[in-house]
Amino acid sequence: MSELDPRGHDRAGADLIARVTDWVAQARRIVALTGAGISTDSGIPDFRGPQGVWTRNPAAEKQSTLQNYLADPAVRQAAWRGRLEHTAWQARPNRGHQALVALERSGRLHALITQNVDELHQIAGNSPDKVIEVHGTIRRVMCWRCGQRTPMEQALARVRAGETDPACRQCGGILKSDTISFGQALVPEVIDRAMTVAGEADLLLAIGSTLQVYPVAGAVPLAARAGAKVVIVNAEPTGMDDLADALLRGPIGEILPAICAPAETLPPGA
Repeated sequence: MSELDPRGHDRAGADLIARVTDWVAQARRIVALTGAGISTDSGIPDFRGPQGVWTRNPAAEKQSTLQNYLADPAVRQAAWRGRLEHTAWQARPNRGHQALVALERSGRLHALITQNVDELHQIAGNSPDKVIEVHGTIRRVMCWRCGQRTPMEQALARVRAGETDPACRQCGGILKSDTISFGQALVPEVIDRAMTVAGEADLLLAIGSTLQVYPVAGAVPLAARAGAKVVIVNAEPTGMDDLADALLRGPIGEILPAICAPAETLPPGA
């Protein structure tokens, strides 16, 4: 395993970046796994970091627990007020997102598994059919009773008009963001697809994730067992560092363009 901080300007750091860039250029089935760290440069804070949402406001974590959300109207009302001011509505993709778009355009991106719910990958230009959202999306709401899904903006417009806890207009059920809350089951088909593509990868890029949330973190050892090279890009240590062929510490918005942008477009049929 190679572990260097590419923010340094020494020859060894440059050599590691060059080596990983070559791995990217030679790969044919790259799978990216992204966590909250790729979106912090877009102004979306993570959850448990020093400036994380739950670090600064522990009560906000209660709003993400399904049992509390369904049982307590006051929790739902606070959640709707928070959604009005969510940083995702003003956030724009950053250089890290754009690097993964360039990787897809090169023909090498097999799939993009994301733990994020902000849809910044799709907004940046990644094909929706490449993106596997294991925790759902904040840009839709779903009815807990009938399962109807509608755009989040429609529900937010009702909140702005004075509704404190808008109910489903089809059945009167409780509305929540179409994200996976604590205590809520993941969608088996989505997880199965994420694990399948991880097993098909010849290179896995784990980006901006602590790799401590399962089952999605299991994509890393699965890919490694299947023979893929594993590159972890993160500012802090992760739970899978011992499995990495290369660890790149530093700003994601600098590292990803350096290793992904040079990739050339594959010839047809490659």
